[in-house]
Amino acid sequence: MGFAHLHVHSEYSLLDGACRIGPLIERAKELGQTALAITDHGVMYGAVAFYKAAVAAGIRPIIGCEVYVAPRGMTDRVHGVDDAYTHLILLCRDETGYHNLCYLVSAAFERGFYGKPRIDWSLLHKHADGLICLSGCVAGDIPRAVLRGDYEAAKARAVELQEQTGMTFIHPYDDEQVIAGQGTIGLEILDQLPDLDAVIVPVGGGGLISGVAFAIKSLRPEVKVYGVQAEGAPSMYRSLHEHKYQTLKAVSTFADGIQVKTPGELTYQICEQYVDDIVTVSEDETAAAILSLMENQKLVAEGAGAVPVAAVLFHKLPVEGKKVACVVSGGNIDVNILNRVITRGLVMSGRKANMTIALEDRPGQLKKVAEIVSRCGSNVVSVQHDGSDPNMPISSCFLKLTLETRDAEQIEQIRAELAKEGFQLVSERV
Repeated sequence: MGFAHLHVHSEYSLLDGACRIGPLIERAKELGQTALAITDHGVMYGAVAFYKAAVAAGIRPIIGCEVYVAPRGMTDRVHGVDDAYTHLILLCRDETGYHNLCYLVSAAFERGFYGKPRIDWSLLHKHADGLICLSGCVAGDIPRAVLRGDYEAAKARAVELQEQTGMTFIHPYDDEQVIAGQGTIGLEILDQLPDLDAVIVPVGGGGLISGVAFAIKSLRPEVKVYGVQAEGAPSMYRSLHEHKYQTLKAVSTFADGIQVKTPGELTYQICEQYVDDIVTVSEDETAAAILSLMENQKLVAEGAGAVPVAAVLFHKLPVEGKKVACVVSGGNIDVNILNRVITRGLVMSGRKANMTIALEDRPGQLKKVAEIVSRCGSNVVSVQHDGSDPNMPISSCFLKLTLETRDAEQIEQIRAELAKEGFQLVSERV
């Protein structure tokens, strides 16, 4: 199956793109791509040049445009209201679509220009034949909802666009063909691991596990198929365990790829029939799994991709001593989140510890604590002396240490040695 870029800005996307048509086509051919789209912002200036160059190179050209959509009507021009346009990608499916896209872009300049050439939903509805609609960049309604973590709002907006334009809405997981596509992963697993005992799959809306479970159970019904959700977003877990399809009031997890309030109706039915069990894992367990994958497998996994490994590491499923495949489904994790996840994973695995010790504020105390830590074989990476807490005696202070440790056993050894020498351990926290 080939890959085709469907969102590409060329040199004709004024002030938005730098890809020259010739080198763009050459690079696509070098990569073995058989099709390529052009979706410049608000214009089609490069369509003809792109078409000719692509055809000459044996690449199928897909003509498109990332249009600007007015919040109200395209002729409305109230400052602070009508300049809050959104983005939408339109691709030509056929010649009718090409004629409609040419008309829309022309009308945007002729009647809708207000800072940018804009169309509106009413015009798009009248000229939607032959067009394929994508959600656009981060300035689109649907991506904005996704970035807020509000997947229900994203879905609602997609359905609304479908009703406004008459186009076909392809559900991201509750769709037979999407599920069938996901099922190819199950076929590949069986092909590579014919003596498999169990497969563990992350679960959000249920598309991935539905496809994998259907494929595996159809060929090898004795193989166990387990699902894993985040504790903060257990929509499918609750639905299956309570035998009632349901929507959660709220969800919260850094594993945003499976942060779903409502599972699919079709996927719920498939999971009821083919999935052996679904369990949940905590945020800390997921963080520890991400760290383990980085250290042991040299893989960077996002939270949603790491939950199957977390379920194994923390013995949530009866798979000990069995041949198990964990589906690590993605590596799209923010660097700042990754930093926090690594820290949390180190704490969970006993490789890092924070300790707060109440001390008499006099010479030699810090030295004694450092000697105890050194004697136990740990390394101090930070020290904070706090004498400002209003709830402690004036002659006392808090000594806050961050330590590098081998494991939880060494942490307990340090705590015991500190207590033995008369030091009061106030708290131990991340």
